[in-house]
Amino acid sequence: MARSKSLLKGIALAGAASLALTACASDDDTGGGGDGGNGGGTLKLGYVLPETGQLAFLGDPQIAATEFAIERINEAGGVLGNDVPAVVGRDEAGQEAIAVQSADQVLGEDVSAVIGAAASGMSLAIIDKITGSGVVQCSGSNTAPTFTDYDDGGFYFRTAPSDVLQGPVLAETIVGDGHSSVALVARADDYGKGLMDATAQALEENGATVELTETYDPKATNFEPVVQKIKQANADAAVVIGFEEATQILQGMIEAGIGPDNKGVYGADGLRNTDLANLVSKGAPGKLSGMKGTAPASADSQEFNEALQEFKPDLEELQFAPQVYDCVVTIALAAEQAGSADPGDFAPEMNGVTKDGEKCTDFEECKQLIADGTDIDYDGKSGPLDFSEAGEPGQASIEVYGYNDEGELETLDTKTSTLE
Repeated sequence: MARSKSLLKGIALAGAASLALTACASDDDTGGGGDGGNGGGTLKLGYVLPETGQLAFLGDPQIAATEFAIERINEAGGVLGNDVPAVVGRDEAGQEAIAVQSADQVLGEDVSAVIGAAASGMSLAIIDKITGSGVVQCSGSNTAPTFTDYDDGGFYFRTAPSDVLQGPVLAETIVGDGHSSVALVARADDYGKGLMDATAQALEENGATVELTETYDPKATNFEPVVQKIKQANADAAVVIGFEEATQILQGMIEAGIGPDNKGVYGADGLRNTDLANLVSKGAPGKLSGMKGTAPASADSQEFNEALQEFKPDLEELQFAPQVYDCVVTIALAAEQAGSADPGDFAPEMNGVTKDGEKCTDFEECKQLIADGTDIDYDGKSGPLDFSEAGEPGQASIEVYGYNDEGELETLDTKTSTLE
């Protein structure tokens, strides 16, 4: 059953009070622990995002978006009259032990909210630690369906859509390309299995035959058995759901004669990388020509893209940047709505500031409406958020991407997916 966040404020306050009894009191007014739920205070943010590891290419845009949002918020007068301090950041590194250690370090800085983790598996490693401390967690890239009903006490949110929304778009793209039989392989974690199941169900609903659903160990050193299972399935199309380790599967498929020049080959957000073609076939990126995939859409707003890249000129990847930006702004607006930087106070306001009010599209505009006593509906850089009761988007813009003859990443289409 989906959790109710509108009824949890009292519980959250009780949890915060309990934590306060077991921790040293803070002399300043920063964060949740130091404020004691008495209102006001300084909103202090942390992140646990990939600075190293397989998903480091996704860390850069997410960290940049966090810092950019804080700059924009402070330019508009900050939160509750105080500037948001520089974000406290630590590496998730694609390793659970490091992610847990990083979460401990960030929580030790008395933050009100943590941005991240990027990978669903890394968030599952730290979610109990963060939300159990009465601190808000917001991810811009967790897509595993697991989080929808996760028992987080009302403190976990995500601006990335569940793969329940991405799977149907991937399936419709495959069937729309004329394929009627499909083999699916995915990394054996909540992200991989969740998206594989959602895609397989949608494929069957669209009349396609699913010839193979197979998970693999992402830490394996030999992916040849996975390639052979795809080949033996003899399907029209193959879907590979993974992170950077899946480049080895794609390499093996090309070598085995089942690459994009011989059958439909598809990926998802974990493989949406501007450098994927070079990673798969260094020196001959055109061998990936024709591969397609889906991912939560990057910002349609050219203004946002240009502003973010002006903020960080060396930024090459934009994936999940708008979603993370929206995490930060939604947290800030919830704190304004609650009149408090204490997560026990503002967590119950997170859903409400994204729906059922007067539409506004940036922090300064929304903040003024709140000051005027107006209910707001923040439409973010990643699109209308309209959080469901579970604290996640009820609809999403899903990008269909592809690689051209030069191996360059292109956006082919953007489709809207909505929960029924």
